[in-house]
Parts: sequence; C-alpha cells; structure tokens
Amino acid sequence: MGITVEFNPDLALRDFSEFKNGKRLKEECLPEELRQGDSFEFLKKGQRLFWITDDPEWSKGEMPLFKTEGNGKFSRPLASIKMIESTHFLKDGEVWTKGRYKIMSVFDPDDPKINFEAYKKV
Repeated sequence: MGITVEFNPDLALRDFSEFKNGKRLKEECLPEELRQGDSFEFLKKGQRLFWITDDPEWSKGEMPLFKTEGNGKFSRPLASIKMIESTHFLKDGEVWTKGRYKIMSVFDPDDPKINFEAYKKV
C-alpha cells in the first residue's frame, strides 16, 4: 500500500465561470481578475506538493499559473505566482490541498513571448 502524492511545479485552476455556474468552489477557480501583487486562496483535490522557496537561482520560487479544463489540458501561462502556503486536510473522507499564492506578474495572453523555460521564469 502506498501514499498517492502529486508533485505540481505549477498551479492549474478552472475558469471563474465554473464558480459562477455552481460547478466548482471559488478557490478551485482562477480569480475573476488577475492583478500583480494580489494574493488568493486555492483548493485542489488530492495530496499536492508545491514548490515553496525564495532561491534566486530558480526565479525566486516563481511558477506558472494556468487555466485548466482538466485531463492535462492547460492554457499558456497566464501569470507568474509564488506559493505562500500549502496544507493537506481531509474533507468528506478525501485528501485535499489548500493554500495561498501571490501573483508576481501577469502575462498578456496574445503576446507570443515565452515567459517560462521549463519551470524557470525568463
């Protein structure tokens, strides 16, 4: 018997419309507006491990924020974020991960510029 853990070098959340339509909790979705400097709570099903660091060699711990439709289908990076905290807990007998992230910079979705090379911000 093992422990199921998923390592996440990024944060992928659902579109805000899923919250508006009652399909998801607000914390499972992207904020309605992405603004540099704002902090938000997130919620993901499963035991997720996120990178939390201020190491200047690795973009000071910044990682991409994506919109997901599920099944590994991601948008281009929407923003660069820094994970502030991450905690595992039980909800209705299932493991969930909740936490808080801060938006470090927001990307123009129409700009073809590459903002991350693998998981290092450029």
